[in-house]
Amino acid sequence: MLKHLKNKPITYSTAPRQETAVLVALIGQKQSDRQVREYLDELDFLSETLDYETKYKFTQRLERAEVKTFVGKGKLEEIEAYVKHHSIDAVIFDDDLTPSQLRNLENFLKVKIYDRSLLILDIFLKRAQTAQAKTQVELARYQYILPRLTRMWTHLERQRGGTGTRGGAGEKEIETDKRTIRHQIDLLKDKLKKIEKQGATQRKNRENIVRVALVGYTNVGKSTLMRMLTKADVLAENKLFATVDSTVRKVVYNNIPFLLSDTVGFIRKLPHHLIESFKSTLDEITEADILLHVVDISHPGFEEQIEIVNQTLLDIKAADKPTLLVFNKIDLVPQPAPKTAEEEMEIIDEEEAEHTLDFEALRAHYSKKANQTAVFISAENRDNVEELREVIFQMVKKRHMQIYPNYLEDQVF
Repeated sequence: MLKHLKNKPITYSTAPRQETAVLVALIGQKQSDRQVREYLDELDFLSETLDYETKYKFTQRLERAEVKTFVGKGKLEEIEAYVKHHSIDAVIFDDDLTPSQLRNLENFLKVKIYDRSLLILDIFLKRAQTAQAKTQVELARYQYILPRLTRMWTHLERQRGGTGTRGGAGEKEIETDKRTIRHQIDLLKDKLKKIEKQGATQRKNRENIVRVALVGYTNVGKSTLMRMLTKADVLAENKLFATVDSTVRKVVYNNIPFLLSDTVGFIRKLPHHLIESFKSTLDEITEADILLHVVDISHPGFEEQIEIVNQTLLDIKAADKPTLLVFNKIDLVPQPAPKTAEEEMEIIDEEEAEHTLDFEALRAHYSKKANQTAVFISAENRDNVEELREVIFQMVKKRHMQIYPNYLEDQVF
């Protein structure tokens, strides 16, 4: 037996260990239990996108964060005990932390600390494919890091050019790091200006063709819809921010061409630095003639997501454009069964109403509230796709005729 074991080759696992995290969120007095669950589920999805496995979710009901440590002393000690006992790698907060909060939390918990902005920035950095997107994210990340230089700098891929970047005797290393980052920010801004100039030239060449942009909350199915409408090979994953780079494709319906662009998804508490740095990418939205606002109707908080997207469009001055509401993923939503005349008179069971949606009532609601047309589809199953194509075509045709008023309508058909 011992001889057999002696001759047996020893094998070692080369698979990297799954890093673990705990999530921390404050609950405001006006937040419902449903909202809290949704927000934590979204934060969990974000951490999963960055390859962290969530082990526990901590919440504390506070109207405002503690100045020094974000959470109260008792909650912080509870988090510390869990982190130590389970050898947790990171603690992820659902809000932004001040530089002093970040420093205090790192000193106390002695693990990686992410706040919401840093988490999203790192996901964007992981997802970015083009030189423009990579430059935009890197710039936003450096701008975010600069006032927060602490021990965190060691797990943010600090790059130093060698002894030549060292300061004189007695100079604090953190000051050297700050100079290095400021220099990188200047270089990235110059690089981005050149890229944006090229992008502006490309967009100017598209002025005589109708431009349509897909907008919406992250992970609502924009890329799946883009792939379906253009038959293009566009990445579509069930992950947050699967698309960071904007993708533009030419489409022709009934002899009328237009450009369709897929853009980065919006999200609750989208970092300000990210919006600023992604200005050139968001220009695909601000310069579009028509917006297709894609909504995941199967998400329990889809109405709040609509408001978040609308507010972001307002912030980037793109809220006044002709917009088509595209309610996606209808295959995941139960429909109310037809009712008899007697049943129509009965009081609707609240639980039943909560799990079903009346599409026609929604259509009427948004038509009256925002004067927007609504279409209900499943991009994955291609349900109601022809209705969507027809509505898009009519909107594109109307704008096309404004650009080319002498274009004969009989040429279209």
